[in-house]
Amino acid sequence: MVSSMTLGTVPFGGSHGFEKAASVDVKGARRLLDIAFEAGVNLVDTADLYSHGQAEEITAKALGDKRQDIILATKGRSPLGDDPNASGASRYHLIRAVEASLKRLGTDHIDLYQIHNWDGVTPVEETLEALHHLVTSGKVRYWGTSNYTGWQMMKTLGKAELHGLTKPISQQIYYTPESREAEYELMPLALDQNLGSLIWGPLGEGFLTGKVRRGQPTPPDTRQGNGWPEPYVHDMERAYDIIETLIAIGEAHDCSPARVCLAWLKDRPGVTSLIVGAQQAKRSARQSRRRRADAERGRTAPAGAADAPRPALSLLASGRGRHGSPRPGREAVSRWLRRDHQAPQRRSRGGCLTSLIRHGKAQKRVASQAKTGRLPGEGAPSFVTRPAPGPYRT
Repeated sequence: MVSSMTLGTVPFGGSHGFEKAASVDVKGARRLLDIAFEAGVNLVDTADLYSHGQAEEITAKALGDKRQDIILATKGRSPLGDDPNASGASRYHLIRAVEASLKRLGTDHIDLYQIHNWDGVTPVEETLEALHHLVTSGKVRYWGTSNYTGWQMMKTLGKAELHGLTKPISQQIYYTPESREAEYELMPLALDQNLGSLIWGPLGEGFLTGKVRRGQPTPPDTRQGNGWPEPYVHDMERAYDIIETLIAIGEAHDCSPARVCLAWLKDRPGVTSLIVGAQQAKRSARQSRRRRADAERGRTAPAGAADAPRPALSLLASGRGRHGSPRPGREAVSRWLRRDHQAPQRRSRGGCLTSLIRHGKAQKRVASQAKTGRLPGEGAPSFVTRPAPGPYRT
């Protein structure tokens, strides 16, 4: 069981290309971990790529004797040097990468090891055999993927089943109100194949926190204001519309746009946990106090924090939903997705906030969305535009 929120460690360290995104030292990391654990978080996600191993080292020192109380996830596959064999998903590299991560993390096992990106050179069978060996040896408990496309994930699952090798139990993907491509294949895949979905960058790496506004300078002390190259935004005008809607909904409900964004994401079909990180403990502490105040007043906080553990490992593999409900069969998922073929036509009749803005009706629509809590594109009954009913709410 994992919490609905995961603590990400990209901000830990600050070297080897991560200077603009990371600055947290061991003391700061310890404070962030304490705040997260107090809020109910039990999953910490890192990677050997983050500051080239420094994030793993800081995580280990900050965790101390709390290591066995949490689920620790890391990733490998990325190049960490000029040696062509010091990257990829080959047996040679993965075994060495796991052993190096174990040493940096100061532990004898990794709870969830994730392949950071697809390797189009190494045969899938070789990768699977290496991971199967790592699992059976006890160095890795479970393994998952990160940044795979739908066909890459299905090929991996199919080959593992064909050869009787350990299957991945999770995927880590990018998914936000502004970037919803995952809804076309990756999220339906997760539901159909009983995979956990960990969402990295749920706030668009700071893009959807309200600091980026149309016609306003972005604060230079933020990731988006200091030249960080991500995320890629295809349509900035549409993105601004979404940001303004998040802000309007937040103002109507007395909360930040970041909380609105997380509240929307955490209950999307197939989402297991949102990976969030912070460079300032003060901000995290303020959010934690806000959640406690909500609880004392008997009100549920919009962001949901980490109040209810969710199955990402063993329970997902059992084919049951978060609350014990059966997961939808393939036929049900197909019926659900077929409805989406009509969605573009329905949205083109005025349901898109961007089109309304072009006709001078933005303010009226934003005010309406602030009352209802809907985001742009939430009108059509399809996978892409609204949460699924009944058993799909897993």
